[in-house]
Amino acid sequence: MSTATATAENKKPRSSGGAEKKQRRKEILERKKAIEELIRGAVAVKDHLAQFPAFHKYERNGISVYLESAHGNQLPLPTKNYIQNLLKVNMEGPYGSEWPSEEKIKRREMVAPEARYILVRQFANDCNAKKSSEQDAGVECTDGACTGDHLLGFVHYRFVVEEDVPVVYVYELQLESTAQGKGLGKFLMQLIELIARKSQMGAVMLTVQKSNTEAMAFYNKLRYVISSTSPSRVDLLIGIGKSYEIFCKTFEAEAKRILEEGN
Repeated sequence: MSTATATAENKKPRSSGGAEKKQRRKEILERKKAIEELIRGAVAVKDHLAQFPAFHKYERNGISVYLESAHGNQLPLPTKNYIQNLLKVNMEGPYGSEWPSEEKIKRREMVAPEARYILVRQFANDCNAKKSSEQDAGVECTDGACTGDHLLGFVHYRFVVEEDVPVVYVYELQLESTAQGKGLGKFLMQLIELIARKSQMGAVMLTVQKSNTEAMAFYNKLRYVISSTSPSRVDLLIGIGKSYEIFCKTFEAEAKRILEEGN
C-alpha cells in the first residue's frame, strides 16, 4: 500500500455526533435563557391589571365590584386575615383531613414576594345599601367592612416554569358565596388568560381538589383540560391515590405538545 493511499484512509470524516450534541446543548441553554427572561419581564411588571382597563370593574348579575392588584409581600394585615379566613371557609371541606397541613403551606405561599393578587372589592355604597336595608328590617349589621369598600374574593397567581414552559399558575381563585354563580369567576379567569398572553406565557395552569366537583365542572366549562403533568396522567395508579388534578389551557403549539399531549 502506498503512503498516499494510507494517508487518505486515515483522513476519513469524523462522526458529526459530537457537533450535533453541542448544538443541542446550545439550543437548550438559549431556550432556558429566553424563558428566564420572559419570567423576569413578567415579574417586573408592577401592575398587570393596569394593562386591561375593561377589566377594572364588573357590574353584572346583581353585583358591582372593582378589581385591584397587590403583591404577596405587601399585603396589609386586614387583607392577609381576610384571605386566610376565606381560604378556610371555602377549602377546609374539599381538603378534609389534609387541611391542617395545607393551611400552613398556603399561609406561607400567600405572603411570598412572587405572589401576585387580583383583589375583588365591593363598592362601599353597595355595602352601605345592604347595611341600611338590614337596619330597616330590624337586623343589626355586624359586617365591620360596611364602613368602606370590602373584599369579596381574590385570585393568587404566579409566573413560573412548568416542564420548560413559562406559565401563569393560579394558586387560588376564591370568592365569597354571595359572589359565586354570577359570572365573576369566569371574568377573573379571562383576565388571568389575558395577562398570560400579554406576558408571552405558554399556558395557564392550576390545581383542583377532586372532591371540589363544582370547581372541576367550572374549569371544564372554561375548556381547561387535565394536564399531562397531573398525577392521573403520569401514572394511573399514582393518580388514584392523589386527591387533586392539574388543569391547563395552552396558547401555543410547544406548550400544547408538552403540557396537554405529554410529548
